[in-house]
Amino acid sequence: MRATTLDDILDDGALPLAEDLRGTVESWLTHLAHERGVADKTLEAYGRDLRQFLRWLKGDLGHAPCLADLARVDAKRFRAFMAARRRESLGSRSLARTMSALRSFFRWLEGEEITKNRGVMQVALPKVPHGIPKPLTVGKAAEVVDAGATAQLDWIAARDAAVLLLLYGSGLRISEALGLRRKDAPIAGRDMLHVVGKGGKERLVPVLPVTQAAVERYIALCPYTLAPDGPLFLGAKGGHLAARIVQLLMERMRAGLGLPETATPHALRHSFATHLLSAGADLRQIQELLGHASLSTTQAYTEVDRERLLSVYEKAHPRA
Repeated sequence: MRATTLDDILDDGALPLAEDLRGTVESWLTHLAHERGVADKTLEAYGRDLRQFLRWLKGDLGHAPCLADLARVDAKRFRAFMAARRRESLGSRSLARTMSALRSFFRWLEGEEITKNRGVMQVALPKVPHGIPKPLTVGKAAEVVDAGATAQLDWIAARDAAVLLLLYGSGLRISEALGLRRKDAPIAGRDMLHVVGKGGKERLVPVLPVTQAAVERYIALCPYTLAPDGPLFLGAKGGHLAARIVQLLMERMRAGLGLPETATPHALRHSFATHLLSAGADLRQIQELLGHASLSTTQAYTEVDRERLLSVYEKAHPRA
């Protein structure tokens, strides 16, 4: 498997399982990794969720669980597991993901004709608080990306400006921007960028001339040799630039520019989408630019725009 092995999932074998169940768990993880192609972080999260359930089940049964035990777990037992996780202060969002992982596992067991148990399907998922993206205003976003745009000699400031422009100007996730290689640098003559996002999903995004100029400025000032297949953005000591450095940059900007606490690197991606929508861009086009697998994810930005319009209306209408 890729980053996660069966021993990783089961704490290096510290969680006793019957042999038939160990083999089945390994087959499921292999299915997720190679047939469904889920991202490494998703694979690790699902494996961790299943491990926690199996550990709880072992304590409840008093022995190492086997496939026959899984077939007998009813809805009442699944609810008891959820209650136990609640007592450990697990939030609704994490608990919902845990139950989604278990549903995926039991659906796969049924599809492979290994065993059938619909108990987990009878348990309602926890309600997750509905949140909407929190973008910056156009003016504040401009202040953020302009902060290092005039850097002449400071290569760190030039680097930061280039990264922030990719987040706001092209809607990249921070991991996508920092994952770019030198040979793929969006410089003059390359106005489209090939991006590999979550789950290996590929997309093309446009690059603004101002972003191209910022990347060129950074490359020219960078004191280190940038290998073609190496990372485009480097840290102060020449290693791969860490996401935490960009997060700390935004924290400093929040104080210096009077930005809200929600002003994070990811907020620039939210701002990219919201400002495009406000300017009349089609929701499907924004979905493609962001790399969302589902349009429902992109639709969250319509609520942001609706709130902005209502705010303007209430301030401007004489009878509001």
